Amino acid sequence: MTVYNRTAEKAQALANDGAHVAASPADAVRNCEAVFTMLADDFAVSDIVFGAEGIASALPYGAVHISMSTISVAAAKHLTAEHAKRKQGYISSPVFGRPEAAESAKLLVVAAGPNELVTHFLPVFEAIGRHTYNAGEHPWQANLIKLCGNFMIASMMESLGETFATMRKAGVDHHLFHEIISELFDSPIYKGYGSAIADEKFEPAGFALKLGLKDVRLAVEAASALESPMPFASILRDHFTSAMAHGQEQMDWSSVALVAARLAGLSENPKKK
Repeated sequence: MTVYNRTAEKAQALANDGAHVAASPADAVRNCEAVFTMLADDFAVSDIVFGAEGIASALPYGAVHISMSTISVAAAKHLTAEHAKRKQGYISSPVFGRPEAAESAKLLVVAAGPNELVTHFLPVFEAIGRHTYNAGEHPWQANLIKLCGNFMIASMMESLGETFATMRKAGVDHHLFHEIISELFDSPIYKGYGSAIADEKFEPAGFALKLGLKDVRLAVEAASALESPMPFASILRDHFTSAMAHGQEQMDWSSVALVAARLAGLSENPKKK
């Protein structure tokens, strides 16, 4: 396996496990069957793929770019078209899961692209996740699913923030409320994010708030292009923007709950653990 990272020391850490570290994206893919990318946003993906010494310039004919990044529908369509011009394959396969899920190979993989390619690479997806979903023949379909999924997670965090603020103002133990809600929904997402929000443990970030804002914005854009209203997504976008204005961009995206606390006139949780 050959690896490349824009932050060189992160790639070097993998050399201890036997990986070869490439000097550039192009060097990493010259003789490969497939290249996986996981990057922050559309700009980062475009730079790695189409920039100087980018992937597209060196990926062999017939080789496949598998993008695991959470990017826009428009970017996925552009990548599909550009790789096709170069006789290269393309699959979108964004994932759901926090860093600890990645470490334990329990990610949910959502893959889309030509069925024969998705099927061919199933063993690789199975090596990193607990389940792989085939989202369709068009790569952008997987990206739309990921964006809408992240919107729903963000909506859950917003609802927790609002209800915890209401509990606190009423003098009701919001940790008890979280315990009840976790049992009611029996969801690891409610349990995990709920604990972080109840205890206001937002650092270190598992997923930075600035990236959460990016994803909500992309969900709104995708829905707008389809003439499908998502009014709650617009509210979330504004709340994430407010959080950014309060210096939370590097905090975990669950810290969006602090916006609801501020709107309720509450200061930092006095019972934070």
